[in-house]
Amino acid sequence: MEFLYEPANWVAIATVLFAGLVIYLKVPGMVNAALDKRASDISTELDAARRLRDEAQSLLAGYQRRTANAEKEVAQIIEQARLDAAQASREMQASLAAQSERRGKMVEEKIAQAEALAVQEVRTAAVDAAISAARTLIAARLGPEKARDLVNQSVSDLRGKLH
Repeated sequence: MEFLYEPANWVAIATVLFAGLVIYLKVPGMVNAALDKRASDISTELDAARRLRDEAQSLLAGYQRRTANAEKEVAQIIEQARLDAAQASREMQASLAAQSERRGKMVEEKIAQAEALAVQEVRTAAVDAAISAARTLIAARLGPEKARDLVNQSVSDLRGKLH
């Protein structure tokens, strides 16, 4: 019984008992099951991460395509806006030219009307001056007897023309 006093023996007995207890309680199976579960969880997480990465890459590719398409559309819109602006500029220039031509014709017509009116006014003034001069001359050179003779002669000429 001397072996009971040796501490190394007690350590060996405790180790054997601990190992037996561990085996009896199926700790290695539980550790294996826990490790297998952890490995399966990690594998599931890795698969999910791969799926998420694939989805992110496909979304990124989709956004890049959309961005490229949007850039093309923007370029097309800008080019169409340039063409529209050039067309509007040409139309505006043509409209301004036509309007300028119409206004020029209107001004020419107004000038022609003003000239005709001025000529008419000059003629009227000349006729008025001639009538006034004729009155003055007739009044200065025609006496009452001569005027009576002219009126009588005109009346007799008129009777001859009416019959």
